[in-house]
Amino acid sequence: MELPKDGGKLYGSVVEPKHISVQGRKSSLRPQKSHRDVADELRARITSGALRPGQRMPTQAKLADEFGVERGAVRQALHILQSEHLLTNVSKGAPATVAPDLARALTGPGAPPQPTMVALAPRIAAAFAAPHVEIDALCLTSVSLTLAIGEPLRRIHTGQLKPAKVDVRVLLPSRDIPLAFPTPVEESADDADLQLRRRWLAQRNAQGQVLRHNLRALRSTHGVEVRVSFRALPFTPPVKLYLLNGGEALFAYYTLVRSEVEIGQRQLQMYDAPGIQSPLFAFEQGAGLRDATFVEQSHVWFDALWETISSELVLTS
Repeated sequence: MELPKDGGKLYGSVVEPKHISVQGRKSSLRPQKSHRDVADELRARITSGALRPGQRMPTQAKLADEFGVERGAVRQALHILQSEHLLTNVSKGAPATVAPDLARALTGPGAPPQPTMVALAPRIAAAFAAPHVEIDALCLTSVSLTLAIGEPLRRIHTGQLKPAKVDVRVLLPSRDIPLAFPTPVEESADDADLQLRRRWLAQRNAQGQVLRHNLRALRSTHGVEVRVSFRALPFTPPVKLYLLNGGEALFAYYTLVRSEVEIGQRQLQMYDAPGIQSPLFAFEQGAGLRDATFVEQSHVWFDALWETISSELVLTS
């Protein structure tokens, strides 16, 4: 005899009747969604762009019908998203509205942390709205910063942004130190560590060169005064930090994971930190004493590293 699906219990040869439809067929009842499930789904639609900034949400009745929940669960979900600054005008009456300034809602103070590849670009673009752009970055390879700079560069070329001056300082690990990561999972007598170091160094240099070239090109194309500087650290940074226009600090941990990389004809197991996936935490001047102090001390820390133990960095192999 076929066993019942969806958790139906078997008593002799009788299936509990609540798991059979009126037509006698097995039902396809799904587990009841919670208000947090609804919030997660709506949040995903907002962050993916399926629901656009300023767009009105479906009515609570339509959402309740779509998710198969009571209206109370929908209201709870909407209030969660309102507390995260993703929605406005949440009430029993008119439908809620997606936050008009969605970039700030996603990455500003009080927002839930997003992966660096999601959160960094809109904040960098917002920083480029200032006449004098100042960006300080401490990272492993600068790949996240190079990718994020692409959006404000596009807006400059389309005339949406017109900064007069751009100053960028980047701290990267020195080529002359033993890296804490990336590193082979197991010690061996061969050159696995050397191969990983060469791979990292090539990435560090290539990303830095692209970043520098793209920014310096603004001199000839738009008359922007640009200065891009790199310094080398005598250690592998366990965190990444971006300081924007003296008023924002974006911070993330490098979390090590085990992964596999192909080098030549060889599959190599290593410990590495996928920085573009690291959740980015935002702190801002004006968002309270804790945030202001974090921003100020982050600048003090960065300046101290830049002016004391860092050294000249040349982006060559």
